[in-house]
Amino acid sequence: MALTDTFVKQVKHQGSAIGERYADGGGMYLRVKAAGKYWRLDYRVHGKPQTLGLGVYPEVSLAKARKRRDRAREQLADGINPGAAKRAEKLALASAAANTFEVVGRDWLRTTSNKRADVTQAKVTSWLERDVFPAIGRIPVADLTAKDVLERVARKMETRGVHESVHRVVQICSQVLRFGVATGRVDRDVTADLRGALVPVETSHYSAITDPKKVGQLMRSIAGYSGHPTTAAALKLSPLVFLRPGELRAAEWTEFNLDAAEWRLPAAKMKMGVEHLVPLSRQAVEILQHIWPVTGHGRYVFPSIRTGERCMSENTINAALRAMGYGADVMTAHGFRAMARTVLDEVLEQRVDLIEHQLAHAVKDANGRAYNRTAHLPARRQMMQRWADYLDEVKNEPL
Repeated sequence: MALTDTFVKQVKHQGSAIGERYADGGGMYLRVKAAGKYWRLDYRVHGKPQTLGLGVYPEVSLAKARKRRDRAREQLADGINPGAAKRAEKLALASAAANTFEVVGRDWLRTTSNKRADVTQAKVTSWLERDVFPAIGRIPVADLTAKDVLERVARKMETRGVHESVHRVVQICSQVLRFGVATGRVDRDVTADLRGALVPVETSHYSAITDPKKVGQLMRSIAGYSGHPTTAAALKLSPLVFLRPGELRAAEWTEFNLDAAEWRLPAAKMKMGVEHLVPLSRQAVEILQHIWPVTGHGRYVFPSIRTGERCMSENTINAALRAMGYGADVMTAHGFRAMARTVLDEVLEQRVDLIEHQLAHAVKDANGRAYNRTAHLPARRQMMQRWADYLDEVKNEPL
């Protein structure tokens, strides 16, 4: 006889050690114990008896228990063991709960940390901890949608006007999800669906001085700079090596061979992800030799003024330029690259491929292969020395 809601509600435990059993039909029954009332389903698989838990009353009503029974019997008809299916579902839910975006993100940070410079690792970690983890960190990667990333992360950042950072953060989210795909925790990178949905970044050129007379004035200003010794050294070295500001300020003493007049930057520090070699002019070596007694005991050539454990702040060179009277619309730390690119080509008439290679841009040979870090090294040494000599010449020209 089928059970009723009233009976299920009113029935009491009668004292049986294993609890009383009340059948409802189709193998389902209610087991009443001192601790509570439990829905159960008995069935057979390959002739062997099995029991499936359908829930606990009153959280699971009689009607809901019957629906679960019917679903289990449909699985049996399809050759599926409902008990095994339930265990698999629990494992999947547990796996999803354990593999939230934050869990996968921190795993990605640890696993790929050797591919990034310390300053980059700190920046990426900061972005994730400030803008991403609080918004979507608790969502299982398998449940994350493109809409989650767009509305909870990108749109909130866009309200602050940091559009370039938004694009970078979405790229980081993409890298985390592709890592999740590779490690079997998610099927696809949903950020691919955001193409065209983000506010575009307005491209702007970094301000740079390229007129020879004004270059001379700039070099005289740099020579007369009286700020902190490490700032002065970084400022003097900037035009000589014309690296990206982040690559310069993160310079480590272990990367230099002053006897060979070479600076080898590891691939992890380079924007293009390729090891880069900078031939050092005589003037560059002298600057480094001069700063060695000041910072040579530590890791960084240009350590932070506040602590030697970090490299120089990203704003230090620009702040020094402002202190010398060069506004952001006139000259920037990044502008030393444009200055070198223009003057080396238009004034010193150096080979464009050598200039591009020294700028660490993607340069390929006639067969379409990327040059290695030592390609055309003698010619690049001559170019770098000619550049340093030229900067001395314009600096020393009469006013």
